[in-house]
Amino acid sequence: MVKQQKILGLHAVKAALNAFEQQELSAQQSILWLDKTRHDARIKQLVKLAQQKGVLLKPTNKSQLDSLAGDADKGQLKHQGVVLQTQSDENELGAVKNESFLDELLQNINNTPLLLVLDGVQDPHNLGACLRTADAAGVDAVIIPKDRAVSLTPVVRKVACGADQSVPLIQVTNLARTLKLLKSYNIWVIGTAGESSESIYKADLKGPIAIVMGAEGKGMRRLTRENCDLLVNIPMLGQVESLNVSVATGVILFEAMRQKQ
Repeated sequence: MVKQQKILGLHAVKAALNAFEQQELSAQQSILWLDKTRHDARIKQLVKLAQQKGVLLKPTNKSQLDSLAGDADKGQLKHQGVVLQTQSDENELGAVKNESFLDELLQNINNTPLLLVLDGVQDPHNLGACLRTADAAGVDAVIIPKDRAVSLTPVVRKVACGADQSVPLIQVTNLARTLKLLKSYNIWVIGTAGESSESIYKADLKGPIAIVMGAEGKGMRRLTRENCDLLVNIPMLGQVESLNVSVATGVILFEAMRQKQ
């Protein structure tokens, strides 16, 4: 299924243009809107890259770009003078994947799986940051539910700084059922909960694992928690009760990476 999308910001647009080597159709049907008053090196690099990919260039004014950005994500995102309008389908890089993609990924993965499951994260900045961290930590895929969770918005893409092009983002209808699927592939499902007595530094994170992070403020839902094989916590020494979900994701993913290495 082909969908229209807008990608905003210098890093996100550059990553999308680089990915067009595997998305020739999307490149041919794409438009790069540019701030006509900008002539700096970063804009010139994007223009050159877009021309190489066959993307149509449309210099315009700031108000037009503001309008495009506002329509894309209710004005939450600074476009930095560039807006890329393109198309994608679920088979392309940078597009949200479905359950069948996950099943195929699990069947063909040739390394020790490391998956990140986000149970109801609603802030696009947090999802973007989690994708960026997942890319840095070598995560094979990020799994999110379709309901009550943010998907791949322009804000997410910008914060991800290109990680949305490199880390598959998989939306699933039933998260509890998906966790059971992961277990059928001998993947150990590890949830994070502040009340757990097991520290992440004592848990074995070296094998095939899926790390489950709860939503902002609420944590994991009951069914998600019940389908975890182990609950762990991040030791806290200060007065705050919990970390931001994207920060906590970074802590546990890099502990898993440290153990694996």
